[in-house]
Amino acid sequence: MFDKELLKILACPKCKGDLKYVEEPESLVCEKCDKVYEIRDGIPILLVDEENED
Repeated sequence: MFDKELLKILACPKCKGDLKYVEEPESLVCEKCDKVYEIRDGIPILLVDEENED
């Protein structure tokens, strides 16, 4: 399970925007550029090369 307290210190690696948690599918979404980052085993994958396009 992802610790939502981390949202206070995490930022989008591409644009430095704030991230919000999405439950299904479990991921983080940038509020500025709308990029989606997967969460695997409770760990956010914040690699620009692995970002998902909507």
